Amino acid sequence: MELVWKGLQRAIEMLISGDPEVFQITWLTLRVSLTATLISVILGLPLGVILGLVTFPGRKLVVTLINLGMGLPPVVAGLWITLLLWRSGPLGHYSLLYTPTAIIMAQVLVSLPIIIGLTTAAFQQIDPRLRLQIKALGASKWQSFLVLLRETRLAIMAAVMAGLGRVLAEVGASMMVGGNIKGETRILTTAMVMEVSKGNFDIAIALSFILMTLAFLITLALTLMQQRKRSA
Repeated sequence: MELVWKGLQRAIEMLISGDPEVFQITWLTLRVSLTATLISVILGLPLGVILGLVTFPGRKLVVTLINLGMGLPPVVAGLWITLLLWRSGPLGHYSLLYTPTAIIMAQVLVSLPIIIGLTTAAFQQIDPRLRLQIKALGASKWQSFLVLLRETRLAIMAAVMAGLGRVLAEVGASMMVGGNIKGETRILTTAMVMEVSKGNFDIAIALSFILMTLAFLITLALTLMQQRKRSA
């Protein structure tokens, strides 16, 4: 308990003193996590809607693969991205390995299936009678989509929060593709792993408090948006 208290004190000292390295790590964590989540939302929501509403051959197989991807180990995602960006890989000539872009790609790979899967489930749970009623009222496809989107908005916000949570907690893939380079690709989770390996548990705990505070504030903002939409 004393170690935890020291870690909390250390976190407050780091923030009050304006430790440039801590702020740089925190800012990079925020930047790559929000970017990865935004990309996953832009790609995942339309795909989830299609899988939830459209019937086509092989749909069950695709949904199965998406559900499998929801539990994809981060180190596996990191390995695939590494192979993709390695100098002899398909995208090796872009020199993206060990950059923030590589971390974003790895985080998208682990969060995208979550957003697709939860969005698909949300639209599959819509009462078929509601869809028939909307169609009977003469609504256009776009109007029908907006109505269904309103019906699933709470579940979609939950999907976004789940994707963001997976991204913020991710460490294995970020370590593999980013390299935990000081001032370049070091984020809060990889910095925590490094400090633990060095035996600096107080610093690791301090960084964990900063990460949890960051996650709490972002989740709080999304939750307030979600609940406000519910009451609207």
